[in-house]
Amino acid sequence: MTLDQTKFVPAVCHRGYDGMRGSARTRRAIFGLAVVALLPFAGCSSSQNMDQQSLNGMPPDGTVDMNQVQAAFIGSGSGGSGTLYFRGRSYPFAVGGLGIGGIGASTINAQGEVYSLHNVLDFPGTYAQGRYGFVVGSTSAGDLWLKNEKGVIMHLKAKRTGLMLSLGGDAVVISMQ
Repeated sequence: MTLDQTKFVPAVCHRGYDGMRGSARTRRAIFGLAVVALLPFAGCSSSQNMDQQSLNGMPPDGTVDMNQVQAAFIGSGSGGSGTLYFRGRSYPFAVGGLGIGGIGASTINAQGEVYSLHNVLDFPGTYAQGRYGFVVGSTSAGDLWLKNEKGVIMHLKAKRTGLMLSLGGDAVVISMQ
C-alpha cells in the first residue's frame, strides 16, 4: 500500500457503549422519565388553588400531627407516623412515600387541618404532593396541600430540619394503624 492510498478500518465498538451518543440518549431518557413522572403534578397547583379558594371560611373536619423522615438522591423516599384527630377521637396512622427530585435528608414535623373528611375510612389512601424548597439546619418553613383520591384535603404547616434541596413530586401513602 502506498502513502496516497487509504485503507478503511471499521470502528470497533464494545457492546453497551455508544460513545457520547449513548450518554446523551441516557440523559434524554432520564429527562423523559422525569417529565412523565411529574405530569400528574402539573395540574396540582391549579387544582390545589381551587381547593384553597373553595375551602376559605370552611371549618376543618379534623386535624393531624405528623412526623416524617425523607431522604433523596434524584429519587426520594419517606416514612413516618402521625395522628388524625377526628370527631373527638384520635387515630394513629403510618406515612410512606416515593417521589422524584431532590438531594439530601431531612425530618419533617407537620401539623394541620383536614377538610372534606366525612368518614374516617376516607382518610387513608394515596395523596399527591408537589414540593419545592430547601432545608439547611433548622431553617425552613412551608405549607403543604395534599389531596387523596376520595377528595380528602390536608393543609399542613411543616417544619423541617436537615440538609436538603427538593424539587419534584411525591405520592404519599397513608394507612391506618
